Amino acid sequence: MTRDGASELLADPHFELLPFDGLYDEADQLPTGSTVALTASPDKGVDETVERSLTLAEKGFEVSTHVAARAVRSQDHLAEITEKLKQAGIEDIFVPGGDNKEPEGPYDSSYAMLADLDEELDTDFERIGIAGYPEGHQFIEDDTLREHLVKKEPYADYIVTQMTFDPDAVARWASEISSESGVELPIIVGVPGVMKYQRLLSISREIGVGDSLNYLRKTTGIFDFIKQFLGSRGQYAPDDFIQGLGEYYETGDYGIEDVHLYTFNQAADTEQWRRSYV
Repeated sequence: MTRDGASELLADPHFELLPFDGLYDEADQLPTGSTVALTASPDKGVDETVERSLTLAEKGFEVSTHVAARAVRSQDHLAEITEKLKQAGIEDIFVPGGDNKEPEGPYDSSYAMLADLDEELDTDFERIGIAGYPEGHQFIEDDTLREHLVKKEPYADYIVTQMTFDPDAVARWASEISSESGVELPIIVGVPGVMKYQRLLSISREIGVGDSLNYLRKTTGIFDFIKQFLGSRGQYAPDDFIQGLGEYYETGDYGIEDVHLYTFNQAADTEQWRRSYV
């Protein structure tokens, strides 16, 4: 099996980190100038993600800040967030709906906030990302997901897919959103990073079991995660996934631009694995 496509995809990926204790130590395990996608936590709030994003930018990373719509308290709060990010030179934001059970402000969806960013605040980031769900969402019907993807496309520059373990599912989904819905945004594929059982337990204790499960439940692939992880006997590495994805990438037919590594704040392990390809 060729590693060329996988190697190209892993040459300059996005590394997702969680905004918890030890974040900066984890970031220091990554190559200088890497793109770090800093996720949001319903417990800690969007302001914590923003402040930590500013520090990461000061440390020389290219930062993609997650600004969860349901965590933004008001239009003024959104304006304050965008101003802080722009002043720090952060030109990439990722806009999910967020995991808050109830919206903290006027935005009940990422579409609502994206529209406000463009039409009311006239905010001009270089890149704005939105979420894609190759294997669906636990709480949202597939038709609704597709409808919102189409509505959000004019405001976005790329799609990041939520974590999955099936490259064939990614390829099918990419073909469908293009041929059936006319969505032509570049796709950054979410790839599960290296996961060690003991490290995951440690993170779970640190951030709370509920928050850990919410992180893993970003897709209905939670059961695939459990199956894959248990089958790995305590350590999972995404070799089969990235090699299968690399073959689709090499065809040039699926709009795949890059990969987004979900590190679970196991940056050193994921980076060591990545270097074996590049």
